[in-house]
Amino acid sequence: MHERYTNRQLYFKEQVFTTEKYVIPYINEVFPITENTEVLEIGCGEGGNLQAFLDLKCRCVGIDINEQQIANARLFYEDHPHKDKIEFISSDIYKVDREDLRFDLIMMRDVIEHIPNQEFFMQYVKKFLKPNGVIFFGFPPWQNPFGGHQQISQTKLSKLPYVHLLPTALYRRLITWFGEIPAGLMDIKATGISIERFHRILRKEKYEILKRDYYLFNPNYEIKFRLKPKKVIPPFRWISHLRNFYTTAYYAVVKPIE
Repeated sequence: MHERYTNRQLYFKEQVFTTEKYVIPYINEVFPITENTEVLEIGCGEGGNLQAFLDLKCRCVGIDINEQQIANARLFYEDHPHKDKIEFISSDIYKVDREDLRFDLIMMRDVIEHIPNQEFFMQYVKKFLKPNGVIFFGFPPWQNPFGGHQQISQTKLSKLPYVHLLPTALYRRLITWFGEIPAGLMDIKATGISIERFHRILRKEKYEILKRDYYLFNPNYEIKFRLKPKKVIPPFRWISHLRNFYTTAYYAVVKPIE
């Protein structure tokens, strides 16, 4: 397993870099962010994505089911000059019910591919949006080389692209053969999402896409691998289904239609 997955502070700093340099400018093109913007991140982990917003003096809330990561987040922000404007909640998102939790912007970076029953979630999450609020999504399409998140494994499995596309029984045997515990990787196999399925869910749950892009090189690769972001060029970005195999990150800003 790479150090970034065990050293949570390193992972935090990577999130700060990418959100500040790429995600906020991306959102700004269709939804200007000011110090009055209120931001919610679902699946925030240690909250690295939120620091760039907090630096702009936005009110920020991070929610994550992992208690240890929320504890880390509170520690990482204890000396931030605007720490009074950020709150972290350790909870299942479906158990959060506070009238004051309504936001202009919801951040979902590398999270939707981990959520079961994404159709239900996309309907439910609207309750956290203010009128005219938007949601940012960034996720790796399931069929891309490491869409199964096998890079988090502690063995040579982490170097094998596309193996997560094997039939479920065969993939489980492979994970076990490498000495890995199947549970986490098999959970991801159950919830991984393609671009086409994401678009179908948006249509079904009545969202419009304000902006979308397909990246051959994920913007996060600059801090991880020193590779500048590179978008998938036409016509390859429009080849339905096939584009999932070479798109390493899909970005979109969406808003409910009704």
